[in-house]
Amino acid sequence: MTTASDPSYPAHWEADVVLRDGGTARIRPITTEDAGRLVSFYEQVSDESKYYRFFAPHPRLSDRDVYRFTHHDYVDRVGLAATIGGEFIGTVRYDRTGPDGRPASGTADQAEVAFLVQDAHQGRGVASALLEHIGAVARERGIRRFVAEVLPANSKMIKVFKDVGYQQRRTFEDGSVHLTLDLEPTAESLAVQRAREQRAEARSVQRLLAPGSVAVIGVSRSGAGVGAAALRNLRDSGFRGHLYAVNHALAPGIAGDLLEGVRAYRTLTDIGAPVDLAVVAVPAERVPEAVAACGEHGVQGLVVLSAGYGESGPEGLDRQRELVRQARSYGMRIIGPNAYGVINTSPEVSLNASLTPAPAPARGRIGLFTQSGAIGIALLSGLLRRGEGLSSFVSAGNRADVSGNDILQYWYEDPDTDVALLYLETLGNPRKFTRLARRTSAVKPVVVAKGGRHSGATPAGHAVPGTRLPDATVSALLRQAGVIRVDTVTELVDAGLLLASQPLPAGPRVGILGNSESLGVLTYDACLSERLRPHPPLDLTTDATPADFQDALTRALADEANDAVVVTAIPSVGEPGLADDLAEALRAAVAAGPAKPVLVVHVELGELADALSAARSGGSGPRPPASPAPDLAPNPDPAPHSADPALRPPAAPGTGPAGAAGAAGAAGSAGLASPAPAGPARIPAYPAAERAVRALAQAVRYADWRRANAEAGSVPEYEDIDEAGAAAQLAGLLRPVAGSEAVTLTDTDARELLARYGITVLPTLPGPTPDAAAEGARRLGYPVALKTTAPHLRHRADLGGVRLDITTEAELRRSYEELTEALGKPAELQPVVQAMVPRGVDTVIRSVIDPAAGAVLSFGLAGVASELLGDTAHRLVPATARDAAELIRSIRTAPLLFGWRGSAPVDTPALEELLLRLSRLVDDHPEVVGVTLEPVVVATEGLSVLSATVRIAHPPARTDLGPRTLPSY
Repeated sequence: MTTASDPSYPAHWEADVVLRDGGTARIRPITTEDAGRLVSFYEQVSDESKYYRFFAPHPRLSDRDVYRFTHHDYVDRVGLAATIGGEFIGTVRYDRTGPDGRPASGTADQAEVAFLVQDAHQGRGVASALLEHIGAVARERGIRRFVAEVLPANSKMIKVFKDVGYQQRRTFEDGSVHLTLDLEPTAESLAVQRAREQRAEARSVQRLLAPGSVAVIGVSRSGAGVGAAALRNLRDSGFRGHLYAVNHALAPGIAGDLLEGVRAYRTLTDIGAPVDLAVVAVPAERVPEAVAACGEHGVQGLVVLSAGYGESGPEGLDRQRELVRQARSYGMRIIGPNAYGVINTSPEVSLNASLTPAPAPARGRIGLFTQSGAIGIALLSGLLRRGEGLSSFVSAGNRADVSGNDILQYWYEDPDTDVALLYLETLGNPRKFTRLARRTSAVKPVVVAKGGRHSGATPAGHAVPGTRLPDATVSALLRQAGVIRVDTVTELVDAGLLLASQPLPAGPRVGILGNSESLGVLTYDACLSERLRPHPPLDLTTDATPADFQDALTRALADEANDAVVVTAIPSVGEPGLADDLAEALRAAVAAGPAKPVLVVHVELGELADALSAARSGGSGPRPPASPAPDLAPNPDPAPHSADPALRPPAAPGTGPAGAAGAAGAAGSAGLASPAPAGPARIPAYPAAERAVRALAQAVRYADWRRANAEAGSVPEYEDIDEAGAAAQLAGLLRPVAGSEAVTLTDTDARELLARYGITVLPTLPGPTPDAAAEGARRLGYPVALKTTAPHLRHRADLGGVRLDITTEAELRRSYEELTEALGKPAELQPVVQAMVPRGVDTVIRSVIDPAAGAVLSFGLAGVASELLGDTAHRLVPATARDAAELIRSIRTAPLLFGWRGSAPVDTPALEELLLRLSRLVDDHPEVVGVTLEPVVVATEGLSVLSATVRIAHPPARTDLGPRTLPSY
């Protein structure tokens, strides 16, 4: 018998999932303690569903049925249940079978699968989620195929199997449909899984941001406290739905009492109507009671403003975890705890469930997410001060549940959001974040400012898995995903203003004009510092009138040599009335010219900035659809066509009002532009040239990334790769390894494993004595190298532990004597001899497994100089051919590979192939947790791997290819 407390109970199979409608459910193994739940569940299933499951009338479960469906060995017989509020809403099970279809065990790799979902929960994606998870369990237990018998009339079940994306075969036998599904993940099954994940998580956020009714729990009669503040802000924002206040201190039986002008009730039950969203503002010790009441009332989501959780210490962190478990058990998602709140400026919603008092931000095209209430206040103030509005705002506090990943899923297809701004203090799942950011960046800009870049400390309240990756590596991975990484919240606002109001530049060429030669020169220098290509500034002199500015800007925009224009202005045009005239003149020139980004740099011209801001706030409504440019990046994670709306990709992201992608006019030859705004032209203004130019440079680099990623990269196939042989070798090497211990392979085993993927490591022969070294040199053939392999001297040619181009035995013995006299005894130095290879550039290639980010591929030049400067580039595995090419070109010392100062260029195609082969090895075999190839000597033709270190360990039970699941910290 197995219970949840039994040591054999597979607790790692438990998972919270988001369903198609945005609600949540918990999936867990069925135990012997679930007999009552199973019977209750079955009684609520319709006769038709029972008939489809058992192929005959089956009104109730017999004692024998209950025993069979609750007793599992979790190897050959496994049952999983989806639960809400502790009760079953769906079940799935498999039984291992042999070729004859009878029960089997041991090496049999086939199982029969069947599931049943309560009628009230059908259509929510419960069966799809259960099938994903039971498939992962089956693969873990060595099962490679599922078989299923389905009645032809059971179209719903057939569709679930059809839409899962696995390779399958279908036959009609004895009056039923016989299905066989191969469980090996495929590109199609992964695309289906991720499409479902996106639609479900986006829907769960939409339920939080667009509720039809809101109840604020914890509103004081005095009007003091965060609950009363949240209620006032909801009321004053003009929320379009039903608004209720809940105050437990009201006398029983008194309902309809007005509190802050809103009807108040003692409990949620007293409201007598559905509540979609609850804003919880009671002390932490009373939150569990409030959450239970919300769950029983059918509330869909929570914004928890209450503090006293993870930010307060270990006890608060335990309280926070229990809060998430409790809310998810009722199918609810949480923003918070310790949250600042949420805002949705859509006129159909007008939601301000936050602590931001009226006036709330105007409607705009920027989505804003923060993990800090204080930073959220600063960003809201900065955007409001500069006249920019928002589409939505989420300040998640301790972000115990809803995170930046969920918000990206929502913004990806949100027609009201053109630009995504995020302030992050932690990346709970960097691998997933970069995947989602890459897809979103293909249709709209994603700008990120990250706190804690150097300290690496996790803020109080954030319970996330640690990462060993340095900040430079995280930045490289974000760049790979197309994310615009900024250093400060000021830069976050600066970039957002530009990207929300201007088309993307077609290139780095910048025209500069203004009424100050000095300010023009400063702008020119700033452009050079940001690796832009500025033209000499055009000085209009201090006597320039608004008409002069308009004429000059019109000519600059018409000039095909300019991809963007920066206008500079000093106070000489700041007399009363002229600032408005200048703003109008600039808007007129922009409206009449081709679609190119225009920025204004002003010095002590607050009136001009205000005038341009007025134009901005006046044009924040919906924008007209724009024609999509032909070379925009497609969705990197396309879902196959399906009648299931949860599987369809969003309707042309970036081609309608929301995606900074189409344009009223193409942005030069690039075909990249933002939609033209309605109303007056919107021109961002900056009080310093450096800030304006940095924002422009970020837009230029992002546009370059969009062009380069217009077509999805591919992972090359190599026919000489022995994937099965490598798997067998790794299984044998790991057989004696216990637990999660990582072991370093011997040189022989490492060479054998790498050779299976076409990576040849040059052999070395040990030289414990001069005679042994001489014998090794004779076997290899002169010339040879003599080098030490002691850990403190390995790869340290600068310490004198390497002798090259040894052509005779006498020279070898002399070098051996010099090494031992200078550095130590042979037993300490562990000398070896190795054949010489053609001269070239020494490089280092590594792959490591980070617990949060997954496998990371790194490249740099060998030597202390590169190590000291941190000149290493990184990409996530699996790397595409484009990734490999960019990887070797993105280090600062890359010119040494391409013929620096007259030297011959080296064989970079061979280097790219080596990177791709190593990436394939690590991606195919998660057991390989670390590889170092050092040095890799890249010659003009070919390359040589002189040394390799490989570390292996048992892979984790679940990987990024596993079933979708909510994080549990």
